Amino acid sequence: MKTILKTGGRGLMALAAACILACTGKQAFTERERLIIGSSDSLMYVTVLPEDSLILRSRSTELGPAELRSPELKALTAKMLYTVKHPSQDGVGIAAPQVGIDRRLFWVMRMDKAGEPFECYLNPQMDSLWGEVSHGPEGCLSAPPMRGLVPRYDHIRITYTHPQTLRRVTETVEGYTAIIFQHEYDHLEGTLYIDKADTLFRHDAWARERSAFRYEKPAWWPKE
Repeated sequence: MKTILKTGGRGLMALAAACILACTGKQAFTERERLIIGSSDSLMYVTVLPEDSLILRSRSTELGPAELRSPELKALTAKMLYTVKHPSQDGVGIAAPQVGIDRRLFWVMRMDKAGEPFECYLNPQMDSLWGEVSHGPEGCLSAPPMRGLVPRYDHIRITYTHPQTLRRVTETVEGYTAIIFQHEYDHLEGTLYIDKADTLFRHDAWARERSAFRYEKPAWWPKE
């Protein structure tokens, strides 16, 4: 059952946005970012090399108070989650630059937890890396259909803003999940796994899987 307010959904979002502006004195997200977030379907366009190199190779900026409390952030994180889980992508993580938003946030599949849930991390900071370095296979939604062997540490300590409480949290992660974290964190630094890979090769099975889907950039997509 739904409770319907006289203001309507758009009215409530406008009121929330007005409160953010009044409290912070600044607009949440840029005009370009708001266009991408608002115009995208639930399945967002995923940026790819080489045509989207500019944003994929840029260091992302932090989410400020206006962005952290904005309806745009809630819409963005929900659409990113839908995108990474969609059969056309079927990933284990996705970072904001991969959907055209140059901000410091990503989703990671917590393969170290029961049910392997996806969890969202805002303004993450990689505090330390340690332990054994393994050279395991990696791919990237933004660099299909390649794979590579990449050296990664098996233990990390990361601090981030919790999406619900907006409090800073520090956590230690290990194993394959720690590798996913490092991969997604690199995206926020403008680094791709192909920059660190010992070797690269074409993954033909992945290429065949992707051929079943369409990946055109939307006509409304803003110019760089």
